[in-house]
Amino acid sequence: MDKSKLSAASIAAQALGWVDPVTKAVTPAIHPSSTYIRDPDNQYRSGRIYARDNNPSYDQAEAVLAALEGAEGAAVFASGMAAATAVFLALAPGDHVLAPKVMYWSLRNWLLTEATRWGLKVELVETGDIDAVRTALRPGETKLVWLETPANPLWTVTDIAAVAEVAHAAGARVAVDSTVATPVLTRPLALGADLVMHSATKYLNGHSDVIAGALATARDDETWQRIKRIRAQNGAVLGPFEAWLLLRGMRTLVPRVRQASATALAIAEHFRGRDLVSAVLYPGLDDAPGHAVAARQMQGGFGGMLSVRVKAGVQAAIATAASVELWKRATSLGGVESLIEHRASVEGPTSPVPDDLLRLSAGIEDPAELIADLEQALQSAVA
Repeated sequence: MDKSKLSAASIAAQALGWVDPVTKAVTPAIHPSSTYIRDPDNQYRSGRIYARDNNPSYDQAEAVLAALEGAEGAAVFASGMAAATAVFLALAPGDHVLAPKVMYWSLRNWLLTEATRWGLKVELVETGDIDAVRTALRPGETKLVWLETPANPLWTVTDIAAVAEVAHAAGARVAVDSTVATPVLTRPLALGADLVMHSATKYLNGHSDVIAGALATARDDETWQRIKRIRAQNGAVLGPFEAWLLLRGMRTLVPRVRQASATALAIAEHFRGRDLVSAVLYPGLDDAPGHAVAARQMQGGFGGMLSVRVKAGVQAAIATAASVELWKRATSLGGVESLIEHRASVEGPTSPVPDDLLRLSAGIEDPAELIADLEQALQSAVA
């Protein structure tokens, strides 16, 4: 059997078929050691020097992610923010970068504060509009175009292949936050991206018990080596137990994402056009603005994330989130349990998110029970 042609489901479930050569265990061990013995002649033939970036607990998780993404290499980080910021820190002060107007709030905030103070020229654009991206690009000056698709929390879709074409023509790299799509639904490197980022806290782990991040690269080049040096030198490293939990979660990635996607679509279709909801934001709906692009670059589903706008306004939205019983009112996404959150309350007054919006992360519970619970919460909020 040619293992290079295995499906994502088989790759993930068996963690590339790894078996410990000594014990024959099918699950890798946790390696808590922080340092490694030097050879008598002063060499490190094991390849391990210090666990900050040489921990063997990383190896299998990185290999599995690289295989799923069709990447030349992958690296795990202490968090999604650590992974994302490492990409920007690999640039030089004065470099021009493009990023979406609507995106993961913590990274957006970092780009407009710390990154600009450090010297990056950050410009926010509607990345779903290829003409807007083309106009904003500065040939020779723009070094990175950062995409997020579907983009949190409006779930707007960007055409990765189209942006990669115009960005590369201008001399810029393309990095994609593919946290929501996951490699189960989208493989950005195959569409022309140079880097893929995941907040591995979310779907890759999938059990709400790890903070982690990850990057995958199309090429093992100087930029990739610089990013890995930043991981080591800035200490943005994952603990061995967290790496083990991440790999454990990745084994069920495919069935979890498929179930969450089917549930999200069922929820979106149920609430579209309902009296208490003014809009349902989900790329899987055939009338969603980015549906055609999503259908082209997302294979097997449209993800487990959606948002609803509550017709009665902000207070009714907050009251709805307070009235659910099966949904969990909490921050984050991508776990086996379904989460609901009034996003504007988290992001604050400068957020571009409408204040009547509820962000929903569909888990793997019974879809009909999730729909019924949200229905009663919406009714209760306006009673």
